[in-house]
Amino acid sequence: MTGLQEAVLPSGIAWSLLAAFSVLWVFLGWWLGRHARTVDDYMFAGRNVGLALATATAMATWVTSNTTMAAPQVALQLGLWGMVGYSLGAIGLILFAPLARRIRELMPRGYTSGDFIRLRYGPFAWRVFLIISLFYGIGWLISLGMAGGVLINALSGIDYRLGMSVILFICVLYTLLGGLRAVIGTDFVQTILILVGVVILAWLAIHRIGFEGIHSGVALERPQLLSLLMPAAIMFLFNNLLFGVGEIFHSNVWWSRAFAFGRGVGFPAYIIAGLLWLPIPIVAGFIALSVPALGLNVPAADMVGPLVAAELLGLAGAIVVFIVVFAALASSLDSLLAATSDLITRDIYQGHFRPQASEREIFIAAKAIVLGLGIITWLLCLPRLTTLAELLYFTGAFVASTIWPIVAGLYWRRTNPLGAALAMVLGTALGLASYFLIGFYVAALVAAGVSMLIVMLSTWLWPRPFDWNALSSESR
Repeated sequence: MTGLQEAVLPSGIAWSLLAAFSVLWVFLGWWLGRHARTVDDYMFAGRNVGLALATATAMATWVTSNTTMAAPQVALQLGLWGMVGYSLGAIGLILFAPLARRIRELMPRGYTSGDFIRLRYGPFAWRVFLIISLFYGIGWLISLGMAGGVLINALSGIDYRLGMSVILFICVLYTLLGGLRAVIGTDFVQTILILVGVVILAWLAIHRIGFEGIHSGVALERPQLLSLLMPAAIMFLFNNLLFGVGEIFHSNVWWSRAFAFGRGVGFPAYIIAGLLWLPIPIVAGFIALSVPALGLNVPAADMVGPLVAAELLGLAGAIVVFIVVFAALASSLDSLLAATSDLITRDIYQGHFRPQASEREIFIAAKAIVLGLGIITWLLCLPRLTTLAELLYFTGAFVASTIWPIVAGLYWRRTNPLGAALAMVLGTALGLASYFLIGFYVAALVAAGVSMLIVMLSTWLWPRPFDWNALSSESR
């Protein structure tokens, strides 16, 4: 992929921004994590994170580079419902609030979401869940790496592979140095940058072009984007709601925070984070609707956000977009690296190969796995085979199939373990079929519906009583 002929952000400024923020994140990662000497410190920040840091890390992690770059892409393709539909990802954070409290009650010394599935449903469901979780985790890591390269290329013309490589290297380095303490601490700073930057961008965009100019341009050139009856957009609305819920409910990113937050912190933290996150995709998607009015040529749909902001706001806008998306990218990449490393360390390395591993061996393995994940992500990002939205929504069938097995497992004593495993398998399979046969905007919808039906029927017809104490009594 080649850079734009007339890059808005000079490469010198882009490299200066990259260098400055890279030094900042690496220093903060080292300083915040310098006292992490035990597994609990490295993986869970001592299990006593307070409300301010808890809210910031939840909100910043969910404001991914996908939010700030794929949301404009969806708005350009699906219009008003695309913007609103993407914002419904906030519902997943809000609904996870009671689950976080329940998880902390049932598993006060838990380690991963995989731990829960293993203890609640047994080995078969556990392994099905691990396959889904790892596939999703790698897919999300790739989308984040791609977004970094796309951002730098769109704004400065720096080669996609070079920009992607630098950003991945920095995020891997400071996560490796400080573990979850570094992740949560840097997330706090990144949250402030994201919120301030998004507010500045929204105000400048409205000031420069105005609501009336944007509306007139869309009505003249692409009136379908204003339609509230576009079938694909309506389906996307519900699909994205379920996709977001599935992403959060199953992912160890959010379970690791439930284990790390202090008692009583998880519930308010996720509620506040969801409310703070809600308007961000709408603001990010809004500027994409100015494309018709500007007559802008967008070479790739996932480049629309940076290109429009740069066209509207010039050099200052390009710098703000760069900072916001870089902060969003780093806040998600570090969280995903840490949480996926925890899952692989506990559920694969220790769970399958080294059940008697010492704490020192686990600590070393966790760091090695962070490094390995970074290398794998870099290799898979190099070809850039698809767009961000297409990659992201391909995983929708996988994660939506886990919603009901997790919720039922946390609250229903009689949920059938085999039914939960089949719900994940068949939900994923039929969701993927609908992705290819119908479209990306129904994959999560179909997967969640099939999964719900199987969990409910199997629980009703073949109930299997479960002792909740089994979740808290076993420790590794």
